[in-house]
Amino acid sequence: MSAHTETKALFLDLDNTLLNDRKEITEGNRRAIEAMLAAGHKVIITTGRPLVSARIQAQRLGLTGPGCCLIAYNGCILYDTFAERVLFRDALSLEDTYALFDEARRRGMHIQTYDETCCLAQEGADLPSLERYCGSILMEYRIVSDIRSLQRRPEKVLLIDWNARKPLEDYRSWVYDRFGGRLDCNFSCPQYIEIVNRGRNKGTALLEMAELLGIPRENTYSAGDEENDLSMILSAGTGVAMCNGIPMVREAADYVTTRDNNHDGIEEIIDRFILC
Repeated sequence: MSAHTETKALFLDLDNTLLNDRKEITEGNRRAIEAMLAAGHKVIITTGRPLVSARIQAQRLGLTGPGCCLIAYNGCILYDTFAERVLFRDALSLEDTYALFDEARRRGMHIQTYDETCCLAQEGADLPSLERYCGSILMEYRIVSDIRSLQRRPEKVLLIDWNARKPLEDYRSWVYDRFGGRLDCNFSCPQYIEIVNRGRNKGTALLEMAELLGIPRENTYSAGDEENDLSMILSAGTGVAMCNGIPMVREAADYVTTRDNNHDGIEEIIDRFILC
């Protein structure tokens, strides 16, 4: 990179943004990321996925060298992939976690959380949903007899309904009624809602990571497709929505791609904004 060129940072959602529908990185996207890194810019995976899964994707992309970082759990963990060190962590209280599980069980809904290595669910969980989810993000799972055996505060809780959105919307309404301003609850895809502490989101994490990297906000770019990406679309200097994204994300973005996640949409962003 020439002395007069400033470093830029691209914050990338994974599912339906960087990854195609088969959960793969297209060759065009891979080449563009490699060119961006070679030019001295930063690529920061920014995902709702657990840290274990996000680290696997970072390794596949080669984003493990000096200065490489990622954001996991929708902003609840900031992580240095080179030093293999957590830079920041925010977690739910155990009491709130227990209450969320109790209500999901009362409603007959699938709910799960995480420890350092596994996805955790309680006896009676929907095993097909759990296996489908863990298979898609390359993560192991463990069933516990009672969530009250959990001793480590988890970063987030996730509910899944593959068949209908309304039960998730109703549960989200209950969360906001029950916990007031203490928790946030957002869709990361039509089948998932993710619950974290209030104020923890991808946008907050983007600003925190940019500050740690010494990159001004105007040199930050973000790309996403879902409700949980909205905060980083709004927080970045330039927020980009995938053309396959939901309407609220496309409407909020500074730019909408012409190519979707299956056709090198991230390459389009890098060519237009980073390597221009």
